[in-house]
Amino acid sequence: MTGTSLRRDAGKTGLLLASIGGMIGSGWLFGALNAAKMAGPAALISWVLGAAAVALLAFVYAELSTLFPRPGAVIAFPLIAFGPLAAEIMAYVNFLAYCAVAPIEALAVTNYAANLWPALQAANATLTPLGLAAALALMVLFTLLNLGALRLVLRFNNALTAWKLAIPALTVAALAATRFHPANFTAHGFAPFGAGGIVTAISGSGIIFTFLGFRQAIELAGETANPAKSLPFAILGSVALCALLYLGLQAAFIGALPAAALAHGWSALSFPGIEGPFAGLAAALSLPWLAALLYLDAALSPAGAGIIYNTTAARVIYAISQAGMLPRAFTATSRQGAPIPALILSFLAGICFLAPLPSWQHLVATLSSIGVLAYGIGPVVLVCLRATLPESQTPRPFRLFAYQITAPAAFIVSNLIVFWAGAGVANTIFPLILAATLASLGYRAATQKPLAPLKPRQAAWLIPHLGSLWLITALGPQHGPHLLTQTTGAAAIALTSLATLALARRSALRPPDTGLAPAS
Repeated sequence: MTGTSLRRDAGKTGLLLASIGGMIGSGWLFGALNAAKMAGPAALISWVLGAAAVALLAFVYAELSTLFPRPGAVIAFPLIAFGPLAAEIMAYVNFLAYCAVAPIEALAVTNYAANLWPALQAANATLTPLGLAAALALMVLFTLLNLGALRLVLRFNNALTAWKLAIPALTVAALAATRFHPANFTAHGFAPFGAGGIVTAISGSGIIFTFLGFRQAIELAGETANPAKSLPFAILGSVALCALLYLGLQAAFIGALPAAALAHGWSALSFPGIEGPFAGLAAALSLPWLAALLYLDAALSPAGAGIIYNTTAARVIYAISQAGMLPRAFTATSRQGAPIPALILSFLAGICFLAPLPSWQHLVATLSSIGVLAYGIGPVVLVCLRATLPESQTPRPFRLFAYQITAPAAFIVSNLIVFWAGAGVANTIFPLILAATLASLGYRAATQKPLAPLKPRQAAWLIPHLGSLWLITALGPQHGPHLLTQTTGAAAIALTSLATLALARRSALRPPDTGLAPAS
């Protein structure tokens, strides 16, 4: 270890392709099938709504990340606005949101490889010991590739992302040219499962999981020389480009389906023996060359996403350490500027997600909720900083338009995504957050460290926010007791979100802690 500073090696194109690389992973291989099973042809609406929701968050973070371009910026924002305790709580959420992605992408690669090497996967679709070893080996590879300088990691990602963009685009063109049945879009009705199916697909099919890849540029914000120009270009450009690509994939998938596949309705769609819908369609349409490319891409796309998520997970750990919430050893960097201790911790945390896991679909629903929960605090921070750090004192390199409307809308939508994921997901993630927070506070009490430096009053708004979101979701129609419908639940989410914003504005630090001083 030779230092504690990261280098500014990330350019505008590198940041754009880092975000695109994070978006094009296992999500494109599985998302179209899962979305169609949940929403039918109306899955197209789910993709539009998912892109719009993430675009709102992307606009918010374009302002915040250019105002405070720091590595692991998503940890810095709550620390600046609300102090150490709020940042610590959100650090737990972000830790889960980032460290779990690389193992999920390793899992996706291994599941696909099981079609050629069945010994990797058991009959119930969980990994065998050999499969676990293969996934672990992939995670080791992801980590080793990140030990070099960031510019080398991004250069590798740039080349891989060009491939990852070409193959989905080629798939859309090949399927549309070979078979496209407009009648499929009305088979069994355009929206056979109604509005509930449309919104459930946003969280549950991998749509949000896919679009949240835009955050790669945010976490690398401290390593670019010109954040004011590079970050908005990368954040907003990646969301727009990938939205067009995924809409094309969904439309091509629906249009290419043979009539027999729809005989029992959309919810019964399946491709026996094929771990992914596009390879199955290519085989059914006698396109062996496309099927071969898709099997190759099934290794490269998730692996590429795993590599870049490993990069950003280490930056989040680096930021947590820099803020004083982990030992300072995790800010150490190599001569090439790689945060090696943070990479090791990210790898070790990821191993915990490899032991018997539920389905890919359940995992991405859970991680989608964790991701929007982590990023949902951004609109709250922005609204507060507009009051506590006015533009007259601190000009914004990028300014969110009509923030009084767009920031609250982004916050409401992010909370709705958690609600749409359902009670099963909520009852998994919120107890984890609660347990981590109580353990931290308990340790502080046991070691007789004072609570005041953590600024608990400024973090108090998180209690009603997380508590009400958990309660409303648990009472909702998705895996809950149906005491709240989609409509009444959404109304409750909107009202509590606005109340939370008002409470957070009153709780925010005045002035904000732009020096990022850690708690003592």
